[in-house]
Amino acid sequence: MQSPFHPDLAPITRHLRAMFGSRLFIAAVHHLNVFELLSEEPLPLDEAARRLGLKERPAMVLFPALCAMELLETNAGGRLRLTELGRYVTRAQTPNLTGYVGLEKNDPGVLEMADRLRNDGPLDVSEGISFVKEGEGPSPMDDPATARLLTLGLAGRARTLSPLVAERMTQRDGHLLDVAGGTGFFTYEWLLRNPNATATVFDRPAVLAVAAELLDEFAAGGRPGAAGVKNRVTFQPGDMLTDALPETDLLLAASLFHDWPTETCEELARRFAEAVRPGGELWVHDAFLNDDLSGPLAVTDYSAQLFWNTKGRAYSRREYRGWLRQAGLEPTDEAWPTQMDYGLIRALKP
Repeated sequence: MQSPFHPDLAPITRHLRAMFGSRLFIAAVHHLNVFELLSEEPLPLDEAARRLGLKERPAMVLFPALCAMELLETNAGGRLRLTELGRYVTRAQTPNLTGYVGLEKNDPGVLEMADRLRNDGPLDVSEGISFVKEGEGPSPMDDPATARLLTLGLAGRARTLSPLVAERMTQRDGHLLDVAGGTGFFTYEWLLRNPNATATVFDRPAVLAVAAELLDEFAAGGRPGAAGVKNRVTFQPGDMLTDALPETDLLLAASLFHDWPTETCEELARRFAEAVRPGGELWVHDAFLNDDLSGPLAVTDYSAQLFWNTKGRAYSRREYRGWLRQAGLEPTDEAWPTQMDYGLIRALKP
C-alpha cells in the first residue's frame, strides 16, 4: 500500500535488520554446524533443533531465516534439507565458501548471537533494550530515561505507519483500546478519522508521559480535527500482563506480541479477547512470517533482531490466528499490507 505522503521506508529498516540475519547465518555455519548436520540427512525441524541443542524459540528464528536465505528448504515429507546453494557452506563441497564465511566467525556480534541461540537469549537479560520483565519486579520501561529513549526511538516508525493503519482499520463510533500503545500515534490517527469515537492508550506510566507530550504536539499540528483528538484520549497506566483492561469495541495490538514467547502470546490473546465487547474487533499490526515459515527474508531478519532484543520473535499469521481462535475470537482470512514489511490482521468477537 503506497502512502500519499512518503515512499515505503522498508529499504531502510531492511538494511538495519540485515545485520542480525548476517550474524545468524555466520553462527549457523561455524558455531552451530547446522549445514554439516543437515548434509548427513534431511531432518524434521524439531529433530534438527534437538540435535543442535536448541530450544523452540531459537529454532523458530534460525531455521526460517536459513530457508529465507535459500540455504535450506523443506522437502515433501516436511523435513529440512540443504538446497544446492546451501551445500556450498559445507566442508565436503568442492569448491565451498565455508572458509570465506569463517573470516567473520570471531566477530563479537557473531559470537554473542551463537551464545544467545544456544541459551535462548542473553545470559544477562539487562542487555535487551526492549525487554519487559514478566512476573514480579520492576520493568525497565518504568525508568523514565529508558522509557523516553525507546519511545522516542520508535516514534519515527509509528508516525510513518499509523496513518496507514488508521486508514485500514474499521471506521466506526465507539471506543478503541491501544494496548502497549507507546507513542499513541496509532490512536491519534484513528481518532482523527473517527470524530465521534474515544480511545484509551494503555502502557507503563513513564511511557505515557512521553505519549502525552506527543499528543500535545499532534493536537497543535494544524491538521483539520487534530485539536479535538486531545479531548477524546485517556491515558491508563498499567501492566497488560496482570492488570484489568478496560472494555472496548476495538483493540489494537501494534508491534506487541512479537516481544513475547509463545505461552505469553497465548495469555495476551486471552486477556485481549476478554476486553473486547461482543460485536467488537481485535486488530494485530506486525511483521508476519509466511505460514510455511519459508521467510520472507526481511521478516526473518527482523525476527533475528527481536530474538536479540526481546523475549519474542516474529510469528506467522497462522500462529496469531491460532491464538485468537483459542481465545474465543473468529479470525478473518483477510490480510492488509501497510509498509516497512508490516501488515494487519483482525479477529471478530461473536
